[in-house]
Amino acid sequence: MVRLAISKGRILEEAVQMLSSINIHCKVNPLNSRKLIIPTDYEDLEIIVIKATDVPLYIDSGKIDLGIVGMDTLMEDERNNHFILHDMSISKCKLVVAGDSKSKYFNNMKVATKYPNLTKKYFEKIGIQCSILKLYGSIELAPVLGLSDFIVDILETGKTLKENGLKVHDTVADISSLLIANKISYKLKRNKIDLILDKIKKNKKNEK
Repeated sequence: MVRLAISKGRILEEAVQMLSSINIHCKVNPLNSRKLIIPTDYEDLEIIVIKATDVPLYIDSGKIDLGIVGMDTLMEDERNNHFILHDMSISKCKLVVAGDSKSKYFNNMKVATKYPNLTKKYFEKIGIQCSILKLYGSIELAPVLGLSDFIVDILETGKTLKENGLKVHDTVADISSLLIANKISYKLKRNKIDLILDKIKKNKKNEK
């Protein structure tokens, strides 16, 4: 059995649609079911629905063989017991630095984010010292209420930033979702995994 973990949310929606396009169908709709282990009609494949930040841990442990997860999650987590097999080209977005339109970077500024490791590396790279505040939601609220000077967060449409009077100052990284495999799983189950991977790659070529 090959187990494929997919991040909840937008990635799950787009991944399920993509799998359907290559004739891999879930027997239970993961978008409106509370089941976390979803059987499919593809031989020896089941879908595991988990929170994005947990995907690297499950893959690293070997309890799950494959994962579809955002590049931002992998960059933040920094685990390395996996191979990156394919860029799925779904759930594309940007990781950006945002703040008040008149704000400028300065040493010892405060930055709120869900990505403390990525944020630290980025500002070290450009030579700015900062204090990082880890938040778990409503990141845009932090500079509006004066909790932070800037934020580092995912940008999809930019609507939330605009409605809260914020603007993008820099792009930290372009983000998409990746198909990853546990290193040992890929060696032991390579034939089964490559069959799935080949179907995904052929579908992408046909879309061009």
